[in-house]
Amino acid sequence: MKLTDALRGEHAVLYELFAYLDETIGRSDDLRDLRGAVSVLERLLVSHARIEEDLLFPRLEPHIGQMGPLAVMRTEHGRIDDLLEAARQENDIAALKSLVGQLLQLAYGHFRKEESVLFDMAERFLGGAALTEMGEQWAASRNVIVKGQGCMATH
Repeated sequence: MKLTDALRGEHAVLYELFAYLDETIGRSDDLRDLRGAVSVLERLLVSHARIEEDLLFPRLEPHIGQMGPLAVMRTEHGRIDDLLEAARQENDIAALKSLVGQLLQLAYGHFRKEESVLFDMAERFLGGAALTEMGEQWAASRNVIVKGQGCMATH
């Protein structure tokens, strides 16, 4: 499996979590409920960004440089981290909902840029063999075994 396919698959899961959080913002005034959902989102987003920054970005840099799309991606990763930190510290439910709304909007737009620009660049410049090798590194980091077109958890 190519790394770009794996990352797109992670996006699909995260989109569902974004929808859940968006619904939670609208229906719940329970600070613990919202904090729990944000905590799950944080864990997944941080892990996802780490894979991109450790595996994909360094391999793309020689082809597209540090500026342009990679600078945008890294800046947005930093903004997402800042919003997550602010959400972790916030105790007012209305302010927390606002932060989560900003976070969801930013993360959704960020993913769309990756899907429409960055992943296409990776496929063009790196090719299938390199992306498959990185996909194997992704699978090892996620503790899954990739066989053919499917995945299986190893634990």
